[in-house]
Amino acid sequence: MGGQPESAVRRLRDGMADGVLSFPLTSFHPDGSLDVEGFRTYVAGQLAAGPGALFPACGTGEFFSLAEDEYRQVVTVAVEEAGVGVPPREGARARGRVPVVAGVGYGWAQAARFARVAEEAGADALLVLPHYLVAAPQDGLVAQLEQLAARTSLPLIAYQRGQVTYTAASLTRIARIPGVVGLKDGHSDLDRLQRLTLAAPDGFLFFNGAATAEIQARAYATVGVPAYSSAVHAFAPEIADAFFAALRGGDHDAVDKLLRDFYVPLVELRDRVPGYAVSLVKAAARLRGRPVGPVRAPLTDPSPADLADLRTLLAAGLDLVGASL
Repeated sequence: MGGQPESAVRRLRDGMADGVLSFPLTSFHPDGSLDVEGFRTYVAGQLAAGPGALFPACGTGEFFSLAEDEYRQVVTVAVEEAGVGVPPREGARARGRVPVVAGVGYGWAQAARFARVAEEAGADALLVLPHYLVAAPQDGLVAQLEQLAARTSLPLIAYQRGQVTYTAASLTRIARIPGVVGLKDGHSDLDRLQRLTLAAPDGFLFFNGAATAEIQARAYATVGVPAYSSAVHAFAPEIADAFFAALRGGDHDAVDKLLRDFYVPLVELRDRVPGYAVSLVKAAARLRGRPVGPVRAPLTDPSPADLADLRTLLAAGLDLVGASL
């Protein structure tokens, strides 16, 4: 691994220790077309909240719905805005530009095309989203990363979720692939995850990528995975940062209150309709005046009744941390 990837991984590791990981929404106009300037404004707001890293065009960013040229624009804007620079959050170390980790996915050939686009746009690393449709044996999962790693100079973070699950033996193999530097876990199987962390070499990155990761953040930390992504950061960084500070500061009363009065009700609302893990987040951002627009099919925007419940819950959550809608 060359000097530039090493620098990117070091900044990513530092960022994961200092703040939540931001997975920005992708902005669309009402007609469904890409809203580049809306996305620029939105990303600038995300960065101002001081995330540990920025992950554009991933699951929350509706990677699956983006054309290649749209993907290029999204990643380019994220890199440009991250390059502007923002002061670190209080208590966080100064660590330079926030690292930008772009999503890639589908089969390795398509992922490699998106990887070239992300590299040209200036991304620091790639998150390899679960492949499309088919279940695959462990040898195939390893080969998928080998094929992609051979076609990009950017560091890769594997994402196990859905039909992708690595064994400890496979984790050992993928950690030896030049350029594979970490794993995002979305399964929440802590027994399996503990086996993976024990099998990994020193310095291998792990982070909690469960849906509404804060719910399980304490449990993940017990198996050596304290870093996590936050969908809530996409619409209420005030709440996400308050939870992060309470968790890292050992304020269990504050953690429990936020979980009980905001995060658990949010998960219950999210679970009403498939796809709300993205569309509910986007609706909450719109409620706060963020220029993100609607979701693209096959996702659907929340019903009026669910939107009303979301507004009430969001106002209550912001009130818990002294912020307003």
